[in-house]
Amino acid sequence: MSSPLLTGGAAAFAVLAALAAPALAAAPASPASPACQGTIYLTFDTGSQSQAELIAQTLNKHQVKATFFLANEKTVRGDYSLDPSWAPFWRARAAEGHAFGSHTFDHVYWQKDAPDGRLQVKPQFGAAAGKVQNWTPAQYCEEIRRVDSRFHELTGKHLDPIWRAPGGKTSPRSLAAGAACGYAHVGWAKAGFSGDELSSSAWPNAVLLEKSLRELRGGDIFMAHMGIWSRKDPWAPANLEPLIAGLKQKGYCFATLREHPDYSPRFKH
Repeated sequence: MSSPLLTGGAAAFAVLAALAAPALAAAPASPASPACQGTIYLTFDTGSQSQAELIAQTLNKHQVKATFFLANEKTVRGDYSLDPSWAPFWRARAAEGHAFGSHTFDHVYWQKDAPDGRLQVKPQFGAAAGKVQNWTPAQYCEEIRRVDSRFHELTGKHLDPIWRAPGGKTSPRSLAAGAACGYAHVGWAKAGFSGDELSSSAWPNAVLLEKSLRELRGGDIFMAHMGIWSRKDPWAPANLEPLIAGLKQKGYCFATLREHPDYSPRFKH
């Protein structure tokens, strides 16, 4: 990742101040609008959930629809992101028209394909947290589906037929396992990496914001988290609103992955 260096609070202020005025001008939300110079697909993976409410409020304020990839991760509230305590939050997002995919229930990292046809994985949460497992493709498929079962319990709705591997780590075998379940894998554009997992001292929010606004193009899938434990200066409070405002100022519109040409044929309308 490369970006011109901005230093100190003055740089951050300069970036945000330049974008403050355009924030009042709302571009049309429809990707089909002639005014759109291209469509950006905002996606958010679960995490610590420290920024969950802020993200939801910001998207609603700017009438932007996004796609959420869900795993049952430990949150700053001391519970887990797919516990019943989160049902009102997810129901509200579903009612707003956002899209939802699986991020594997226990946030399971693929490590490698085993010689016997199985997949070596390591769950981050759950009963096998931190333990290397060897799963059949069918077991991997079931892990993806577990999120749909829980989401239906919480909201009465099913996930969209998409999933994202934790860390974006996949292999042809893991992708085939997901496809066998009926789920298409979704990564993100190189320019769509928000950088919210990086050190905030090495990659200040102003630098990440400037990079995103400079590099994102129509059709790009953007990825951020709903909270990262390790980042001392969280990304969303400083960057999400000016990112949306700046992209609208450039003439970009926003849509869920239901409208993405690579995935829309999979969705039932």
